[in-house]
Amino acid sequence: MDFKPGFPLQSSPLVNCITNQISIEMIANSLLYVGAKPIMAAHIDEQDEVIQAVDALFINLARLPYNEAKHLLHAATRANTHKKPVVVDLVGYGVSEFRNSIGDALVELKPAVVKGNMSEMRAFCKLKSHGRGVDAGEEDTKADRLEELIDALKDKTLEHGNMVFLATGPVDIIVSKDHVVKLSNGVEYNGQFTGTGDTVGALVAANLGSGLHPVDACINGVSYFNICGEVAAEKSRGLNEFRFHLLNELSLLKDTDWTKEVKGEYV
Repeated sequence: MDFKPGFPLQSSPLVNCITNQISIEMIANSLLYVGAKPIMAAHIDEQDEVIQAVDALFINLARLPYNEAKHLLHAATRANTHKKPVVVDLVGYGVSEFRNSIGDALVELKPAVVKGNMSEMRAFCKLKSHGRGVDAGEEDTKADRLEELIDALKDKTLEHGNMVFLATGPVDIIVSKDHVVKLSNGVEYNGQFTGTGDTVGALVAANLGSGLHPVDACINGVSYFNICGEVAAEKSRGLNEFRFHLLNELSLLKDTDWTKEVKGEYV
């Protein structure tokens, strides 16, 4: 498959991650494992200085404490002003109108990449969604639903120009105004513990911060993580062992010829 490899990173991008307390440690360490630098600066009063200093911004909707929305929106606005690439992860989109409104407002600020699982992205596209909380519904991953979502995301690119959309699942899809990509690496364990989708979003942001085109950044973030999962599964018995080996592989796989293992196609 033809794409520009991102790992090992050509620089050590500084990525500001405004994310939830559940996965914050996993995201920070995952970025360190691949050679990036994380900072978790969320307060509105420091965003202008922080955004000027970082190479990319990752925003995650997973947990929205009181008044958190204004912090997210301010950070995204400052990133837009300073022309820093942004990844918005629409975690839980479809759960409530409040959460949806924040997600929609962030998308209007023109992030480079908008991501979510199949159910979240279906809800974002106003398609019927079978998500439960922040988890995708199995019905939303079927082949006919996948094609329906691709068509809806193509329509979104007409509204949002250069924005790239990433929907994760058993088959991951990337949709831009010029490309549709399907990726099929990974194992079932990848989606069975918390923070995996958040980590993929942070890896995409790291690649953006290193200067990759958003489509290449998505291919790298998704495929690298999923191939790490494939390697980890061969070494593991049970989810706890798998989690350990998966995170460990993030630091190891980049020193191999990992791109040969990418399963995907432009369609």
